[in-house]
Amino acid sequence: MSVYFVPWNTSNNLLKETERLYDAAGTFDCINEGDLVAVKLHVGELGNPYHVQPIFVHEVVRKIREAGGKPFLTDSNTYYFAQRNNAVDHMNTAQRNGFGTAPFIIADGLKSENYRTVKTKGILSEIEVSGAIAEADAMIVISHCKGHELSGFGGAIKNLGMGCTSRAGKLRQHRTVGLEIDASKCIGCGKCKATCPMGIPEIIEGKAQNTSPLCMRCPMCIEACPTNAIDFVDKPNLSKALASAALGVLSTFKRGKVSYVSFAKDISRYCDCLSNPGEIMMNDIGIFASDSSVSVDAAFLTMADYQVFNEESHVDCMLQVQEAKTLGIEGTLKPAITTV
Repeated sequence: MSVYFVPWNTSNNLLKETERLYDAAGTFDCINEGDLVAVKLHVGELGNPYHVQPIFVHEVVRKIREAGGKPFLTDSNTYYFAQRNNAVDHMNTAQRNGFGTAPFIIADGLKSENYRTVKTKGILSEIEVSGAIAEADAMIVISHCKGHELSGFGGAIKNLGMGCTSRAGKLRQHRTVGLEIDASKCIGCGKCKATCPMGIPEIIEGKAQNTSPLCMRCPMCIEACPTNAIDFVDKPNLSKALASAALGVLSTFKRGKVSYVSFAKDISRYCDCLSNPGEIMMNDIGIFASDSSVSVDAAFLTMADYQVFNEESHVDCMLQVQEAKTLGIEGTLKPAITTV
């Protein structure tokens, strides 16, 4: 499957460039008259300056309406406690970050109670797909390509697998990664418990323990430990889980009803989920469009020096793309990239 591309060149009018990109890629061919069209995006944690700029999302909304669709902006609530953990805070964040040209519908409900459990393949056997995603007629997936602490990078596959699932689905994916505490190194200082937003680790007989099924395997306790007593086990499993969840999400759509636009700009060290996403890791590249999540992510990795992310996360960025392809998501690992 082909991927179409425009370089990030601010000597040009990038809004006009994206219109040429969408026309060449057939981005809105997935939309029929009257379709309820989910515009899946990440509005950015409050304070994060690197999420996709609203002006580009507004243009997508305009093009959907032009194609006869009924667009709504959407994202799912976060599992962790921050400014997008429930529908009210999430919508307020979206408004403050400038996303207001179409209704913003929280995909999984007020407190993540709205989801449909579907069968999938791979490391997961099922996944909880957010209700508004599962009920949409078509979807345009707008992704920001950037680094990620656990999966190496985040692009279209992560936007599907993690972003289109409920809290239960997010936890299911994260729990494919194990967490181990080396008692011989632990000094029982309690810094892991103090830094955990959920206060999960326990100090028992002078040693930290974490047996809670609610732990989502975020790296906060690992980073806080002064003796390096805590570490992940089977960390690459999350990349496989993203692919498995993405397959489940796509199963709720008819073939040909999902299209992808990915922005490789402000390519930060960490995810848009953080208000402090870290330094920019590489130069701006451009904007990709495709009808395949596998192809569009592979295209970004082809044009990016993603080894810097591999070294940062100790995970191969290409793993989630390869796994998605193996599980049957259409696309190619070596896409033809057409500059328009």
